[in-house]
Amino acid sequence: MSESALPRRVVVTGATGKLGRAVVTHLRAVGVDVLAVDRAGGRDPRDVDGEFLLVDLTDYGQVVEAFTGGADEHAGGVDAVVHLAAVPAPGLMSNATTFANNSAATYNVFAAARAAGIKRVVWASSETVLGLPFDTPPPYAPVDEEYAPRPESTYSLNKALEEEMARHFCRWDPELVMVGLRFSNVMDVEDYAPFPSFDADPSLRRWNLWGYIDARDGAQAVERALAHDQPGADVFIIANADTVMSRSSASLMAEVYPGVEIRKDLGEHETLLSIDKARRVLGYEPRHSWRDHV
Repeated sequence: MSESALPRRVVVTGATGKLGRAVVTHLRAVGVDVLAVDRAGGRDPRDVDGEFLLVDLTDYGQVVEAFTGGADEHAGGVDAVVHLAAVPAPGLMSNATTFANNSAATYNVFAAARAAGIKRVVWASSETVLGLPFDTPPPYAPVDEEYAPRPESTYSLNKALEEEMARHFCRWDPELVMVGLRFSNVMDVEDYAPFPSFDADPSLRRWNLWGYIDARDGAQAVERALAHDQPGADVFIIANADTVMSRSSASLMAEVYPGVEIRKDLGEHETLLSIDKARRVLGYEPRHSWRDHV
């Protein structure tokens, strides 16, 4: 993938979130012109480094204006959208509030991109569609994109519906490229200090099969997805290459999910959230590990 394959100007929603900050920094570093947008309460756009616009994504008119250069003091339209904004997890707000916000925001982003003639959309789906918190064991491991979504929360239900929505947007417009990234639990370097303590009780992190994604690798995955030029909707699991545990992946599965089929020979700490498809199709390869920092 070359830098020339990347869109020239990109909107990043959810730009002040943990992953959003990493994505904006990374894209700007590789030469992409980024319009960062978010709805951080009381935030003055002048306090944010680089070009920034406060946008309520549940208001379709505001989204269209952001995507088409209608806001004063901002440049013209954009070539691609990276949609990361959302109530970021179940249980933070009431179920109805989470669904109303996330579903409206994503629909507005998808619809406004179509109305503006934007042909490339990358958005944050979620590992939760795989069946988290795995109170019902996974069908096999490592889990991958080959089985149907298994949402177990309102947050996850919305993510599953977003993936279906993207397929129909691409059916309506055969030139549209939409890439859903099923991000694992996003971590910054300062989050790694407690990781060694997880070994004492493997049940503490079984809810996502001991997975995580370093925010910097998440940003790399976004760059790779923006360079993807195959029309249609597709989804990819995005995790780090290892687990959060010092114990072997095989021993974790044998202890916690002894009845689950293991479909490959596992490396010692190999992720149980398969990134094989992302490697093969996007050229994604994690560069970071918590083991480098603890």
